Amino acid sequence: MEITGNVILELLKQVIHPEHNKDIVSLGLIQEIETDSNKIGFTLTLIKPNDPFASSLKKACTRILEEKYGKEVLIDIKVKANVAPKTESPYKTKASVSRVKNIIAISSGKGGVGKSTISANLAVAVAKTGAKVGLIDADIFGPTIPKMFNMEQAKPEMIKEDGMDLIEPVENFGVKLLSIGFFVQPDNALIWRGPMATSALKQLIHQGAWGELDYLFIDLPPGTSDIHLTMVQEIKVTGAVIVSTPQDVALSAAIRGVSMFTSENINIPILGFVENMSWFTPEELPENKYYIFGKDGCKKLAERMKLPLLGQIPIVQSIREGGDYGKPAALGNEILAKAFDLLANNLISQVENRNQLLPPTQKVEVKTKV
Repeated sequence: MEITGNVILELLKQVIHPEHNKDIVSLGLIQEIETDSNKIGFTLTLIKPNDPFASSLKKACTRILEEKYGKEVLIDIKVKANVAPKTESPYKTKASVSRVKNIIAISSGKGGVGKSTISANLAVAVAKTGAKVGLIDADIFGPTIPKMFNMEQAKPEMIKEDGMDLIEPVENFGVKLLSIGFFVQPDNALIWRGPMATSALKQLIHQGAWGELDYLFIDLPPGTSDIHLTMVQEIKVTGAVIVSTPQDVALSAAIRGVSMFTSENINIPILGFVENMSWFTPEELPENKYYIFGKDGCKKLAERMKLPLLGQIPIVQSIREGGDYGKPAALGNEILAKAFDLLANNLISQVENRNQLLPPTQKVEVKTKV
């Protein structure tokens, strides 16, 4: 019995797509027909991905062809989705972070290790070198950056740029800032589901009028969450900095943070560790060191994992006061300023090495089955 493409099309007109109430041939779903004496092959092209009727349509095609030609004929039906090519939003291509040279994620395995304090002071210290710096407060449920920069009353304005509505970051101490804290009352709790939080982060990234920056720091929530995943899907992160205290509980959580960033699917380089609260030094006895949380825990972990230790920051009263009063300690007394300056210089050096030795980080692509 001769097998031809025209006959196959006539037969397949019997198969009706339940959602569109038309036969699959009239809908243009049958493509790339190939035939010979004992084989029929074609592609069933779906109108949308994950069509719930895909399996039943394929079975109906097979049944009708077997009734005509018998089961000894090999029937090969490939199924694919006719998906329109993805177009990037102009906010992602013309504005947002498109002119940012380096995006640095500041992360911690657990809360309470002073990650936001490090983020604020590191951003200020890098800005002191003459670099153009921005900082996103991505800790959506606990934003503290506005207070640390004495900008709690600031209200970012909307501006027009290339026909797009953008948020103008506020600026203090040489650092451009955006935080969800600028858009809510300081005493109000944010009771949001995950999608609302990730949507807010996307807006801070893609609708921020960041302009040209050398460094954009992202102060992440503690642990690993939807916020982290959204960040790596939306932007190309140059590298991550892990903040921890020297104690074992914090270090075990820091290891999980390293594991997340360096996993096969994410693959973001770790620029190094920052050991916060390394020791307590009284202001009046600057040479004295009291190792309240243990000695050199983060330093030893960095050596074991063959990662850089970017800096060790002591517990000093003025660091806490700087955060509370909105004047980062990196601007203050000579000893602390030098500690944060060293941290900034070490980070800049690691970023330069990373950019020379490694290819640019790619955004994480979420793949779905058709």
